[in-house]
Amino acid sequence: MKKLIRNGTIVTAADTYEADILIEHEKISRIGKGLEEAGAEVIDAAGCYVFPGGIDPHTHLDMPFGGTVTADDFATGTMAAAYGGTTTIIDFCLTNKEQPLAAAVQTWHAKSRGKAVIDYGFHLMVSELNDKVLAELPSIMEEEGITSLKVFMAYKNTFQADDGTLYQTLCAAREHGALVMVHAENGDVIDVLVGEALAAGRTDPIHHALTRPPELEGEATGRAAYLTELADSQLYVVHVTCAEAVGKIQEARKKGLRVFGETCPQYLLLDQTALEKPDFEGAKYVWSPPLREAWNQDVLWNALSSGSLQTIGSDQCSFDFIGQKELGRGDFSKIPNGGPTIEDRFSLLYSEGVCKGRITLNQFVDMISTASARLFGLFPRKGTIAVGSDADLVIFDPYGERVISSQTHHMKVDYSAFEGMRITGEPVSVLVRGEFVIRNKEFVGMPGSGQYLKRSRFGGLAKPPLPVVSKEGVL
Repeated sequence: MKKLIRNGTIVTAADTYEADILIEHEKISRIGKGLEEAGAEVIDAAGCYVFPGGIDPHTHLDMPFGGTVTADDFATGTMAAAYGGTTTIIDFCLTNKEQPLAAAVQTWHAKSRGKAVIDYGFHLMVSELNDKVLAELPSIMEEEGITSLKVFMAYKNTFQADDGTLYQTLCAAREHGALVMVHAENGDVIDVLVGEALAAGRTDPIHHALTRPPELEGEATGRAAYLTELADSQLYVVHVTCAEAVGKIQEARKKGLRVFGETCPQYLLLDQTALEKPDFEGAKYVWSPPLREAWNQDVLWNALSSGSLQTIGSDQCSFDFIGQKELGRGDFSKIPNGGPTIEDRFSLLYSEGVCKGRITLNQFVDMISTASARLFGLFPRKGTIAVGSDADLVIFDPYGERVISSQTHHMKVDYSAFEGMRITGEPVSVLVRGEFVIRNKEFVGMPGSGQYLKRSRFGGLAKPPLPVVSKEGVL
């Protein structure tokens, strides 16, 4: 059925204006003032913003880690994302050495097929780069539309790749039009520091942060940027946490390098004192890289506002406190790394960013959606409100208030990292390709309705299209 959204204020990365939106065949077919369409379902968005659906470029659903598996899979994780205003995720497909890349991709298809309620794509981890992998990459990119490659510089003896592999991946990305993503921490030195801490009996969660100091994130970020320059390639640094890493990204960008950065809500709003909570509660706040001293938050907000960092990922990687995080009692290195953030990413950035004057409304849309669409080969199908784009839309009440709690969230995990935080602004209804997934704050989606997205090759941050004005208004 055709749908006509009336009376809302449309917000994109470039513009804010009042207009109606006509949806036909999963796409936005017209934008203008006073639109009429016989037989269309009319949706009143009076008093609300209409945003393009959020794009979360960094999720881990149904992922094995540290002897367990994340609590949220593609069913619960994407439903929670939809409640939060996210209509597209890009999840990380893990590979194993000696295994064909295609086999790993098929494993992730099996995890997601028939479960996702929003659209999704995959990044592909690269742990080794030999002749077999190099020969397979072009077909993976062409047939699967996977155009982003993840290299870990940390997690020694599990995920970590060496510098030669990172450099070769950057060279392959330049040749084939891929974007290389790095987890930037010096895993070799971290491994030494962790061993020293455990030998000295320092086993509490706070030592997770103390053995992964910001200097090691800054060093790895700078090293990755230098290798990117040498390879004349492109780099995206995931989950940036600290001034040291921001500084290295800024240096690279000033040199004209194609280096981009992402941060996450937890690093903008939480700090490492959370890991000091008694009774092992600090384990709930173990991410890698870890939470930092609170003063880094201003550095991150300023980097977002100035454009040094471009995107907000959730780094959704949820583990229950009871039975999963508890695996690390007596040994912080065995605490599963990660937390539940996919549902609150969108509203947290609005409440703490826009409402508090740290970023503008249009910057919010860019960070939460448009920049990721452009960087990861989805623009302009996703990430904007324009004629011909997918009708992925969020009708958002800017004055709605709620208190974040594990008692009311929709993630399948027994705690919230933001428990008790009162935020302003919330999604009312969410549409994916013109169909309601959330309607009046209730889930109405269908498991398996989410589509797998084949993405185009890296094209950088192209400017969003300007609206075309007709006699009716904006088209």
